[in-house]
Amino acid sequence: MDFHKSRYTPMSRRRRIYEGKAKVLYEGPEPGTLIQHFKDDATAFNAKKHEVIEGKGVLNNRISEYVFQHLNNIGVPTHFIRRLNMREQLIREVEIIPLEVVVRNVAAGSLSQRLGIEEGTQLPRSIIEFYYKNDKLNDPMVSEEHITAFGWASPQEIDDIMALAIRVNDFLSGLFLGVGIRLVDFKMETGRLWENDVMRIVVADEISPDSCRLWDIKSNEKLDKDRFRRDLGGLVEAYTEVAKRLGIMSEGERPQGSGPVLVKS
Repeated sequence: MDFHKSRYTPMSRRRRIYEGKAKVLYEGPEPGTLIQHFKDDATAFNAKKHEVIEGKGVLNNRISEYVFQHLNNIGVPTHFIRRLNMREQLIREVEIIPLEVVVRNVAAGSLSQRLGIEEGTQLPRSIIEFYYKNDKLNDPMVSEEHITAFGWASPQEIDDIMALAIRVNDFLSGLFLGVGIRLVDFKMETGRLWENDVMRIVVADEISPDSCRLWDIKSNEKLDKDRFRRDLGGLVEAYTEVAKRLGIMSEGERPQGSGPVLVKS
């Protein structure tokens, strides 16, 4: 199947499959595909705090595309096929595993609060945590024992997820270090991709400043969603800085927040 020659259907005529806090999934042009649309909505504390910030969706789409394309290139399996336009990606349909996988390299956020470790402390080694994806319960932290007992993932799947998380962390740490950014932590989601009767675990959702903590190496300035969570302001400027350092956007370019524009692949 040639995903690169799929016809494009305007958003208004597509069947909506699912709407989350920051993205909408639409039926894709081919069986087994979806279109992932990035909204400008910024949410925190399970949507108790909510604003629309023009241009945020465009930046997350571009940054996530860059990361996922590189992961595909180094052999890390993902759901990503290609970016369609400023706000949308063509992705493979996967069965999402109801877990958020958080990889921590430096103490910050809830880890600092829970364990009383000063924010910014380098951890003795990278720590992988699991959270059950359930907004009503505020995404509680769970152990491998919970995950297997309730059938959210099998022991083998947990091993696969952890191996993916370590590979993604190694790649992202090096990528950001090369442009003067410290990867403090990040959230990753995974899904089951079925190809005939074969199932494999792949990286899904997005990887962007919405799902990573990114600090400037010299100044420790926050270049991520904590700018919104902590009322620091300048969220779009921070995300734009990340995009510019990665070479995704040129110096004069601004993320325009208008509707989809089809890109030639």
